[in-house]
Amino acid sequence: MDAPIVKLDNIHKIYTSGEVEVHAVRGISLEIQKGEFIAIMGSSGSGKSTLMNTLGCLDRPTRGTYLLDGINVSELDRNQRADIRNQKLGFVFQGFNLLSRTTALENVELPMLYAPRRIAAEEMRERAMHSLEIVGLAARHDHLPNQLSGGQQQRVAIARALVNRPQLLLADEPTGNLDTKTSVEVMGVFQKLNDAGITIVMVTHELDIAHYCKRNLIVRDGLVVRDELVANRSIAAEEMKKHLAAEAAAKLISAAP
Repeated sequence: MDAPIVKLDNIHKIYTSGEVEVHAVRGISLEIQKGEFIAIMGSSGSGKSTLMNTLGCLDRPTRGTYLLDGINVSELDRNQRADIRNQKLGFVFQGFNLLSRTTALENVELPMLYAPRRIAAEEMRERAMHSLEIVGLAARHDHLPNQLSGGQQQRVAIARALVNRPQLLLADEPTGNLDTKTSVEVMGVFQKLNDAGITIVMVTHELDIAHYCKRNLIVRDGLVVRDELVANRSIAAEEMKKHLAAEAAAKLISAAP
């Protein structure tokens, strides 16, 4: 077996508030292999957000070791962690975080502006268009965010996360602002990406959304209390067919005399 993309060894994170120490993460050890699709779940205050921030190189652990693609991230300073985030990680957020006066294509190009290597404008456009093609939005590359639906905006955000070809895609409540049908659509994009070999870790509080993943981690009191493979996994394409059939049936009923 290849070396894991992520290896956490006895990770602790302690925050200090005045004279009080808050143990947000209490010795988590974890491996994530290439090609996995993992949901992290837990109630508010469980430590799941701190764990996600650690994986995303936004927080440095108080103690313990974090290897990302073989690099000991726990020893890096702030600037080095920023470089790692740009080179090896892609982020998708609940709120999309798109620039409102910037087209879908330009939003997707943004991470490349911060790449250590200068990228020519033509290559930036080609890579951004390719990312939009992957999520099915190349035809809307010139649309502003307010000309797109919520699901389309989230797909633009996913394309932006992919454009630097990350080793790991991190998604924080990516369906939190979406209705049920649009959530299934977005999970279909994630499943397609994962089928293509992209490793995905997602924080969600929705059990039905976690069921689209391959593996679920349940976090409580700063510890992983359950780590299990998903049985009878939901497949977005099949769920979408059910939604469309239900919509068609509802229209027939409403049209009946």
